[in-house]
Amino acid sequence: MSRNMIMMTEPLYDYIYDVSDREPPILAELRAETEKATPWFRMQITPMQGQFMQVLIAATSAKKILEVGAFTGYSALAMAMALPEDGRIVTLDISDEFTSLGRKFWDKAGLADRIELRLGPASDTLKSMVENGEAGTYDFAFIDADKPNYHDYWDRGLTLLRKGGLIIADNTLFQTTVTDDYDDAKLEAFWRDRGRQEDHFPELIENTRAIRAFNKKIRDDDRVRLSMIAVGDGMTMGVKL
Repeated sequence: MSRNMIMMTEPLYDYIYDVSDREPPILAELRAETEKATPWFRMQITPMQGQFMQVLIAATSAKKILEVGAFTGYSALAMAMALPEDGRIVTLDISDEFTSLGRKFWDKAGLADRIELRLGPASDTLKSMVENGEAGTYDFAFIDADKPNYHDYWDRGLTLLRKGGLIIADNTLFQTTVTDDYDDAKLEAFWRDRGRQEDHFPELIENTRAIRAFNKKIRDDDRVRLSMIAVGDGMTMGVKL
């Protein structure tokens, strides 16, 4: 198999941002506030990812978006900026604390009317959405939540998506740890080198295993036309057939 992909380096990333970054000031402000508010700020998507999804939304003329995992609202706000005036996002999360920061910036951007937050366990909310007749009504879905439930979010997201709609799962390279040469000992060393606390290691290892299983499952998902790309922490995209 050809391995002709460019090896990304920090100078090359810096160059990409220099010639293509269009992050609006309010998104940069939200990103900075998230970093001050929580040590989990790395869960936030990158500006490059937000801009990439804006391009996809515009290219697909999406008007109705489902998001699983709002965190502090950066991705929802980035996507809302790419929607037409009558476009809407339904975003799901369990944390009122983190999403309250996002709501403040949605209001500040004048886009709160395009974003509907539904709090509660996402699997339960998605099940209710299907039962309430929302199946096949969404144009675009973005999954960026707890990794062990990715299988469920993907399946229910596809049910809610219309034919030809686009679904994206984030973190599918999980900071390179998805390859089989990372056993538990190497995973612990990896996270230790990145300053993670040891009491988080079990969850991080569980997440790695969950993403590996998810990637293998959807590789053969004949409901979608599939592609994984090395943007951010890895994004897997599927167009519903």
